[in-house]
Amino acid sequence: MVEFDPASQWYAVSMTMAAGWIKTGGAVTYSVNAQPPDSVRMQLRRLGLDVDSLEKEERLVIFDGYTITLGRKSTEKYAAQSLKTADLSIIYSSEVMHVGPVPELLTIVDNVSTLARFNEERAWIEFILTRGLPSAYVTKSTTIAGIMLGVHPEPVYKQLEGAADGVIDVKLDVDSDPPRNLIRIRNMRNMRFDGRWRELAWGEGYNLTLKQ
Repeated sequence: MVEFDPASQWYAVSMTMAAGWIKTGGAVTYSVNAQPPDSVRMQLRRLGLDVDSLEKEERLVIFDGYTITLGRKSTEKYAAQSLKTADLSIIYSSEVMHVGPVPELLTIVDNVSTLARFNEERAWIEFILTRGLPSAYVTKSTTIAGIMLGVHPEPVYKQLEGAADGVIDVKLDVDSDPPRNLIRIRNMRNMRFDGRWRELAWGEGYNLTLKQ
């Protein structure tokens, strides 16, 4: 789970992760809730991906959870027609939880906080705890989900942190001059990790790298 400052570069970080995963031979499902699908495509092209070919091969799947938030029906191949957790649970139960092992798959959800706009707090948290996070265990894949800081009660973050295998923080440090974009691993179960804050810097193209 990634807890991100709204002013941070989390969305750019997530694009860099997706591009890097694909370039090493993996497949990516990018579930976009906070930005238009075509914006994702544009950013991935800037990172050197042949998006059209990857989508045709389904090594890149963009799941549109954004258009429905505007009260419009999506024209994307893969899209949510409702963000009600009861409807999303049906999709997960029928189409995700029975897929079988796909260890090469990385699923990125850019912002699960969007669910709070359309559901009662208990309902959307229960959906993440019983469908969203467990789907990675069932499919033997990797899921990275972003949640926005400062918009939910503290117990919400605690419940999700307790269920996630790791917690990553992404923030904008406005106390420095100039402000710095920072990232750190706060916790990672059953693994050794460096928990220090690291500064992000723009690398070649539009990718974000750790500043040396």
